[in-house]
Amino acid sequence: MSSSLAIAALVVLLAGVSRGLIGFGAALIIIPTLVTLYGPVEAVVIMSLLESGDHVIAFNDLYGGSRRLFTQVFQAKFDIHFDFVDARNAKNVVDKISDETRMIWLETPTNPMMRLCDIREISEAAGERNIIVAVDNTFMSPYFQRPLELGADVVMHSTTKYLNGHSDSVGGCLMLNDDELYDKLKFNQNAIGAILSPFDSFLVSRGIKTLPLRMERHNANAMAIAQFLENHPKVRTVHYSGLSSHPQHELAKRQMQGFGGMISFELDAGIKESSRFLERLKFFSLAESLGGVESLAELPALMTHASVPPEERDRLGIGDSFIRLSVGIEHIDDLLEDLEWSLSQVKSST
Repeated sequence: MSSSLAIAALVVLLAGVSRGLIGFGAALIIIPTLVTLYGPVEAVVIMSLLESGDHVIAFNDLYGGSRRLFTQVFQAKFDIHFDFVDARNAKNVVDKISDETRMIWLETPTNPMMRLCDIREISEAAGERNIIVAVDNTFMSPYFQRPLELGADVVMHSTTKYLNGHSDSVGGCLMLNDDELYDKLKFNQNAIGAILSPFDSFLVSRGIKTLPLRMERHNANAMAIAQFLENHPKVRTVHYSGLSSHPQHELAKRQMQGFGGMISFELDAGIKESSRFLERLKFFSLAESLGGVESLAELPALMTHASVPPEERDRLGIGDSFIRLSVGIEHIDDLLEDLEWSLSQVKSST
């Protein structure tokens, strides 16, 4: 038994398993998130497959909670070693593979830089070496991206976000299409033994019913906002894979069926003006979450990625004026007017 299973005992898996969820032909395990465990507990369950001395290669641009969990818990306490690489180039991933490598951990698009990696290319390289590829697909949802079809072994979603879609349930799920891997995770589920509440399960089930409608609206609103921001004089850079200016736009078109509702951009301002910009917004609420019907805005350097060392944030490009938006399904005119008004009050640093 993996030594990291002790940490996995802090989380629980839903006893019920549904095969073929919404037509994707995959086994599904739903995982409740414990409020007292601040972090991506779905990742904890996947990591329970590993043992001390194993090696993991991860995208260097990750949700801050994932990086903290990997480095300060699994690496520091359970002797699982991590290398963080720029996975935009698959060669960077392959070059780090060693005899001890057991897993490759990807986000695409990443949080918060909206960088992509080629899931198929990396999965093919990993498959030749019997290495598990896990993909956090929360930003895209199964509606816009299906990593299992591109060769990934495990796909993770925070159901709290787009799958539920209403910001009133907390949980997560793992999707698989390999019976042996499923049996291993199912055994861990049985060993741990607790369940997601029936009401939370109902809320996620309800949310999935409207997923296609919501995702289309998220996508349309985000595209309009990204185009607006790209042409605004007080915005330095916009990160959204749906824009033709995004350096990986062609990859996005190949492996995704839409571009989603997440945008990040950099204001031509300092941290005080960036904070004031967020405070002036009316339709965008200041909050760290994402994927609900309501629009949210946050400052990663002070919020979701505050636990990432400042020098690492700087290296990744997460500066003090870096803003992340979760674009909701409100009327686009209201959202654009909100952004326009708040931007008009920003005092440019140049």
